[in-house]
Amino acid sequence: MQLVSWIKEALLQTGCDTSIRHIQHVSGGDINEAFYVKTNNYDYFIKSHEKMPPDFFTIEKESLEFIHLEANIPIPEAYGVFNIDTKCGKRSGLVMKWIAPEPRQGKYQEMLANCIANLHRVTHTAFGYNKDTYIGTILQHNEWCENWCDFYASKRLLSQTELAVRSGKMPLKRRKMMDHLLVRLHEWIPTTTVTPRLLHGDLWSGNWLSDSENKIYLIDPSILFGHREMEIAYTELFGGFNELFYSVYTAQLPLDQEYPTRRPLYQLFYLLVHLNTFGERYGSQIDSILHHYIGDPSS
Repeated sequence: MQLVSWIKEALLQTGCDTSIRHIQHVSGGDINEAFYVKTNNYDYFIKSHEKMPPDFFTIEKESLEFIHLEANIPIPEAYGVFNIDTKCGKRSGLVMKWIAPEPRQGKYQEMLANCIANLHRVTHTAFGYNKDTYIGTILQHNEWCENWCDFYASKRLLSQTELAVRSGKMPLKRRKMMDHLLVRLHEWIPTTTVTPRLLHGDLWSGNWLSDSENKIYLIDPSILFGHREMEIAYTELFGGFNELFYSVYTAQLPLDQEYPTRRPLYQLFYLLVHLNTFGERYGSQIDSILHHYIGDPSS
């Protein structure tokens, strides 16, 4: 009954005053609780968390709307953010339109590639974003910067490294290698020779949907204006994007011939995020990248 009670309140807070017919717990990623809610009028997707700050879901909603507005990319309609005091404490979340997923094969990969190319055509004069965002539950600072290497070093790699140090996930040898890498990062990562482009920021295979109406949707963004190679590198880290995706994308926005030499350095950021979120099982991949670029700092 408590579940029904707070979901009903969540719907009311977001302007959805209707009778609930069915609630089903569904997969919502590794961070939030997620529910399919069938009502007399519409079907909803509700994602919720008990411990995140109030702006967590507001930023997600605003980021989705920014992507849609700037790049004309479909997103699930977001009805609103709720903040509720329950008997078990505070709970916040987001009420969205339910998208019944379809198998993501063939044409959907082509459609996704076109969407990402459109996203990356949106440019800015500096790197960063006009507010802080989250990747998973981790807060990211996005102060504007004219130098991409400086932004990537300080706002992405260093911030994740410092978080790992505070949580005991950065052994001394790994920290020394990270320090050496950050000093030399400009040897591989461009400074001002790239155009700041709008990135989804967390583009893995679980953060897009396809439906029965031949549409795809981007979800769960962590947006910034950055080097688009960072986005493509992440798609290659854990799989889920096929050759059709890459051929359609690169036909529109070819990748620099130096991209393969930088790819692991962009994947390093996402591995650090996974280290901080899920633990040491990502440590060996991090160490392998560090050894590849700087070797053993003690040798």
